[in-house]
Amino acid sequence: MSKYKDKESGTILSINAKWISWTHTAVAYTAFLSALLVGTYFHYHKIVKNEFYGYPDEWFPSVSATIGDRYPERSFFMLFIAITSGPRFALVGLWYLLTASPGKALPKFIAGVGIFRTLTCGGWTYITSTDDHDWHDIFMISYLIATIPWTAGCIVLSPPNAKAIKYRKYLAGAFFGTIPPMTYFYVQHKIHRVAGAYTTYSFFEWSLILFDVAFDAVTALDFETFEIIVKDVKGLSKGVNVSSQSTAITEKEKEKTTADIFDAKFSWPEIFDTVAEVYHGFVFWSTLTGLGVVIWYFPLWHMGISGYEAFVMSTISPLLLGIKPLRSLVLHNLRACHLLSLAGLLAWQVKDPAHRLFTVGFGVAMSCLSWAATLYSESINDVRLESKVLAWTVGFVMSSAVKFAWQTNNPIWPIMHASNGGYNGTGLALALLAALRFTRKAPLNIGAATSNKREGSSLLAALGIGGLFFGLHSLLSDTSTMILWVWEGYPVRGPLSAPHGWFTVAAMTGGLLTGVRQPKIVGTRSAYGLGCVGAAILTLYHNWFGYLGGLATAFYLTAIASPILITASKKSPAITFGLGFFIYNLMVLFHVWVVAYAFVPGGPLVREHTDWIMTTMMLLIGAGVFNLTSINSRRHEPREHPSRTQHRKYHTIALSIVNLFFLAAAFRRFPSYDYEPYHADSRLITAGIWTIHFSLDNDMWSSEYRMRDLIKELEIDVVGLLESDLQRIIMGNRDTTQFLAEDLGMYVDYGPGPNKHTWGAALLSKFPIVNSTHHLLPSPVGELAPAIHATLDAYGELVDVFVFHSGQEEDPEDRRLQTEYLSKLMGSSARPSILLSYLVTKPLQGNYNTYVSKTSGMHDVDPSDWDRWCEYILYKRLQRVGYARVSRSTITDTELQVAKFVVPTSNAEKEQIATLESNSGARNRKVSENDVPEGWRFPALFRGEGVRGHRYHVFDEPLYYKPS
Repeated sequence: MSKYKDKESGTILSINAKWISWTHTAVAYTAFLSALLVGTYFHYHKIVKNEFYGYPDEWFPSVSATIGDRYPERSFFMLFIAITSGPRFALVGLWYLLTASPGKALPKFIAGVGIFRTLTCGGWTYITSTDDHDWHDIFMISYLIATIPWTAGCIVLSPPNAKAIKYRKYLAGAFFGTIPPMTYFYVQHKIHRVAGAYTTYSFFEWSLILFDVAFDAVTALDFETFEIIVKDVKGLSKGVNVSSQSTAITEKEKEKTTADIFDAKFSWPEIFDTVAEVYHGFVFWSTLTGLGVVIWYFPLWHMGISGYEAFVMSTISPLLLGIKPLRSLVLHNLRACHLLSLAGLLAWQVKDPAHRLFTVGFGVAMSCLSWAATLYSESINDVRLESKVLAWTVGFVMSSAVKFAWQTNNPIWPIMHASNGGYNGTGLALALLAALRFTRKAPLNIGAATSNKREGSSLLAALGIGGLFFGLHSLLSDTSTMILWVWEGYPVRGPLSAPHGWFTVAAMTGGLLTGVRQPKIVGTRSAYGLGCVGAAILTLYHNWFGYLGGLATAFYLTAIASPILITASKKSPAITFGLGFFIYNLMVLFHVWVVAYAFVPGGPLVREHTDWIMTTMMLLIGAGVFNLTSINSRRHEPREHPSRTQHRKYHTIALSIVNLFFLAAAFRRFPSYDYEPYHADSRLITAGIWTIHFSLDNDMWSSEYRMRDLIKELEIDVVGLLESDLQRIIMGNRDTTQFLAEDLGMYVDYGPGPNKHTWGAALLSKFPIVNSTHHLLPSPVGELAPAIHATLDAYGELVDVFVFHSGQEEDPEDRRLQTEYLSKLMGSSARPSILLSYLVTKPLQGNYNTYVSKTSGMHDVDPSDWDRWCEYILYKRLQRVGYARVSRSTITDTELQVAKFVVPTSNAEKEQIATLESNSGARNRKVSENDVPEGWRFPALFRGEGVRGHRYHVFDEPLYYKPS
């Protein structure tokens, strides 16, 4: 603050604007640090304590614990953060005045983001997680997401002040560089429960605060040219360079930092074009990925090849473009073709499964035909062609992100509807608008292919297309696919689907942008070699190292996508896309044959050979790369056209928005790990076994919601799910366990991964899973038999749970070997144990007497229940108190069996149960429901007619047991 005699008339007092920045910095730091000091003084041991550990394991408080609910530190924080709001709004306003110029929309946008950040900061400050957890999280997520455009925008709008630009780059790098290790230590604390991890996490969390405030403090270096009258005394807002470096150099530095994205001149028509193109690409991938699911329904219910599998060939429709009159017809009516392709989205209205498949097949055929024709028609204009290819590939990333947000389902798939999470009507309406916008420009090329022999080989391009589409679809259409490939059980030693799925999207994003900007580099044999190494690591290794190979594979597949697609578009579409999709279909069948070998002709020849699939995929892509290198060696890259740069920026921004959407969904989905069993006061474990038929109900609808409702209403604490591995193209690359675990509040072990060639076995538990191992039981002839051996922490006692699916009835030797293996495995545990299984045997006969034997030490949940063949529950060293069989309705083809057990904790209880091990009469004594405590009873909801087709059947009521 100063007073000068030489000021203009009427100007008595002036304040340099830099003091606004310094005031904001000082008060903001005071808010946080005063809360830290006061909280440490008054409540040190309370604020360093978390749900798992306290002092001395944890000795430094997190930000949220410090500024949370305790008086007086919360009051200190709220007081100073309120004072900060004044300088904060002033800082945002001054920054806008400094950077605004006629015709530029970015300063207005960044100013709006700055105001939004300030308001959301107030939201998570004054609404704590205790007040309203959901709104606290919404404000916090919004604030964090808004930080990304605020940071990038401030850098790109920086006046030509080299010192300020340097500090902003350093602080932005420090801020975002702090997030990965902070996330890592949070996972170590929350999932692995590592003592001291939360303290380390807290240091990174406090660092974020320091860097965030310091980033805004840099404005003091720019505001020195402002005096609050307000008057620009040095002309900095007019672009005058006050640094020792030239304006050109500093502008170049800003462009390098932000990849030149924000330099785009925003045009509403071009924005609408980009949105429409990307969404239309999303619709293509949604339709294509939905085809496999509706095809799978038929062999699933026929227990073998049904004939409907022929619809997998819907994709080869571009072969029709080899017929000149048909090609001309399609090219002259591209809008009509693209609109007809939306039939795949309308299919949810078709109730009959076969007719729904016909509708989806038609939609896929028209979609493949339309996109191939569109790329071919744009091939004579490199800018428009690249824009369409980018839309197709960004739409693919969007489809993967949307599937993550919907827990591996796509809301516009034909197996979805309003009752199970679908948004089919909304998706179709948006698709209609997008298709109309997408096709508003007339096709450029409606004749024969214009490329010459120097443009490479159509056959090699087709091979590349086949391998590329298979790689994208099989590995990247769902972000959890590769994570489940490397999953090995508990304790967690690798990535998890919800916290770490974004790494896959980040790799895809980086690869896609690299492939567009550096096509010659990604098209080299060296880059191809690195891609092969990544694929090999993914195939051969597990846990984090295997996943790193997966990330390298994701980067490479998306990087090579644009060069291969652009090259293929310049040749005959009948060959490059028609033959390419045919090769892709062969790979899809190969992909199914390796696991369905027991049901398909020639299956044993490729049994369990995912390694052959990966090798073939990379060889096909290698053919496309060889085609690229031969073209690049003879072609000189033309000078980049400005419009090319423009559309790239729009698609880069679209990719950024997709990534932000994914991160917001990831934050929402982050597991709480605060799960509690339903009847902890009774020390009860309610365990169930269910064969879920790949989460497709009898009417071809996704059945997760209906399964969720039944499991919740039966108050099941531990459930084994069989036929649960859906991570293949033909099954939609889904994972039902993610939805069930998150919605029901349960820990989950997915079981042997999709590269283990089983039909799946999974375990959901309200109790923490201390350890789990996966087993593939002997299967010399038939299908592989998966098993999980998990150890749970149930009320302080370790309880083993086995989940198992045996082989088919047609393979008795397989089942005999599996029986011996599993019986020995169960017998190796001296702990209380439960088997949740699918055994394929009659009670008291054959292999049953090996499962229930001295070798295993297991007892049948009810030896008198003679009407069983598949599902069985066995147990030992637990007090079995209840057993029920619940009808399936139309969810699947198998009932849900449920048993209740009491966990002994005292020595007296353990001795009592030990005496019952050899006394079957006392152990199996049945009593009425009135003779057992209320906490042991099954819900009355399913008595009589039950609800929604679920009722207690066979016995018409639950059975209860109590020793005499």
